[in-house]
Amino acid sequence: MNQKKFISNAISYFILIAIGWLMIYPLIWLFFATFKNNNEIFGNKTLFPSSISFDAYINGWKATGQVTYTVFFGNTFSIVIPVVVFTVLSAIFISYGFARFNFKFRNVFFIMMLATMMLPGSVIVVPQYIMFRTFGWLNTYNVFIVPSLFGTPFFIFLMVQFLRGIPKELDESAYIDGCNSFRILWQILVPLCKPAIFSVIVFRFLWTWNDFFGPLIYLNSVKRYTIALGLRMSIDNEAAIAWPNIMAMSLLSIMPCILLFFFSQNYFVEGITTTGLKG
Repeated sequence: MNQKKFISNAISYFILIAIGWLMIYPLIWLFFATFKNNNEIFGNKTLFPSSISFDAYINGWKATGQVTYTVFFGNTFSIVIPVVVFTVLSAIFISYGFARFNFKFRNVFFIMMLATMMLPGSVIVVPQYIMFRTFGWLNTYNVFIVPSLFGTPFFIFLMVQFLRGIPKELDESAYIDGCNSFRILWQILVPLCKPAIFSVIVFRFLWTWNDFFGPLIYLNSVKRYTIALGLRMSIDNEAAIAWPNIMAMSLLSIMPCILLFFFSQNYFVEGITTTGLKG
């Protein structure tokens, strides 16, 4: 039995290592490609470069020369951080209302909110653009930050399902001890909702950080471009594309996402696996 278990574990580990290698290989190739030149990237099948040079990072960071990736990274963080914070806060408050309070037409409002998730994004692009133009928000970050104050249906649904799995007896005990609704939310429920909150943070960070279509539609000044638009502009502005520079900036652009996932993966996985389970 021990021998069979050993063979079974060995096969499982081999399969997992093989799958893991297939998934991480593109990142490894991207890393080594930043040290190659165009001829090596397209003409050499070896993984490792012939020599190590950081010119791709130095030259790539300069971008067009007038606007560097310092600006692009700063612009992206200027959008991502407020959007993530406001998305989390709005999701917590709105989901708390749906999950813990009984009010008239609660189910109707909840169904209407979920129904908005069925709308394709392309359907609301034109109405949103006209509305933001009327407000004078074009070429500003308000078009990304302000809507996050009013909640995102997917994240509200995720938080509602998680809160419903927390026994209401905790709320009742806190009421007996003299806590009001606000203190119950922040001192009791929010600490218990850490897995769901981290899931919201990771999802919203990734979606906002990698968003290309939104900035392309609403931003028309290069000085306000995000990293996604900066990478695209770096390709368009060069007659002969220096692919090592593009590879280097692409690698740097995904590092925040990778670091965020690895530092929060325990909470993230727990939030995804437990959302919707009743306590």
